[in-house]
Amino acid sequence: MKRLWNPVQLGRLQLPNRLAMAPLTRSRALADGTPAPLAAQYYAQRAGFGLIVSEGTQPSADGQGYPGSPGMHSAGHVAGWAAVTRAVHDAGGHLFIQLMHAGRMAHPDNTPHHRQPVAPSAIAPGEQMFTLGGMKDIPTPRALSRAEIQTTVDDHARAATRAMEAGADGVEIHAANGYLIQQFLSPNANQRTDAYGGGVAQRVRFALEVVEAVTAAIGADRTGIRLSPGSRLGGINEGAERDPLYHHLVSELARYPLAYLHLAHGGDDTLLAELRRRWPGTLIVNRVNRPLQAVADDIDAGLADMASVGRWALANPDLVARLRSGAPLNEADPSTFYGGGARGYTDYPFLQTALLASA
Repeated sequence: MKRLWNPVQLGRLQLPNRLAMAPLTRSRALADGTPAPLAAQYYAQRAGFGLIVSEGTQPSADGQGYPGSPGMHSAGHVAGWAAVTRAVHDAGGHLFIQLMHAGRMAHPDNTPHHRQPVAPSAIAPGEQMFTLGGMKDIPTPRALSRAEIQTTVDDHARAATRAMEAGADGVEIHAANGYLIQQFLSPNANQRTDAYGGGVAQRVRFALEVVEAVTAAIGADRTGIRLSPGSRLGGINEGAERDPLYHHLVSELARYPLAYLHLAHGGDDTLLAELRRRWPGTLIVNRVNRPLQAVADDIDAGLADMASVGRWALANPDLVARLRSGAPLNEADPSTFYGGGARGYTDYPFLQTALLASA
């Protein structure tokens, strides 16, 4: 785990260590999508991580999937995020804001306009979603028109620009976990017959257009992207096309000098090694539900440049200090993951606090 504590270059940033906080939905934003005041404290507490990637943040009203998720499409959102970035920077940290369009993984009850969700094709994910009225079936989405696809690309670029206005160090494009961009990638969610559907080269077009627009707006060295090859979240099934799909996509992404590629790695080490070979820049690996030692081993083996963690970051704001000293870790409380106030959000004890309490 020794190399985990070495500095690393990420875009224009020199990071003090190679441990990143993965994006974690917490559903605590205000009703209009502005980050709540506690968000500044929550993220600043975790400034010891080399990089913090924020929770998924919708680039438009159509992009909202869950209740309480934050936005980046109004002046109020910019002001709310500015308070967060100031707090993180004052604590010595670095923050990328993740831009997440939920696509069909949405419910009208959760959006400000209460409209039907949008997607590449009118295919429901076959899942339920939490709303303030309880769990409900996700409705069949409406297929985006060609003009609406361009609007959605532009929405990502505008949101990236607003993130810079809010003081973020960069943005991460969410192309993973069953949300809109991965819906375009997957043949079971994208059955379009135009230039955005069909073969692999057509299905990656939307992802690449978003990358092109965002990098043109804020610079490639302020832009990262997250992928989750083979993920079944949100009813996605990439099937036998998974490997050729991601071989092609990562090779195309390599044409852009992005700040990083962030992989949610499901366990296929052969695929990881091939994507590492095709990606010339900084690679962050998030080994989902695997011991941290496995991710640290990826860095030692040259398969990753950084490791990202989720629940450990949620429950241990001072995870870097705990790991470096061999101290015990706090256990995460799943009952407080989504919604609520300070409990399970900003009240996890720091190591020094825990030691004083046990003295």
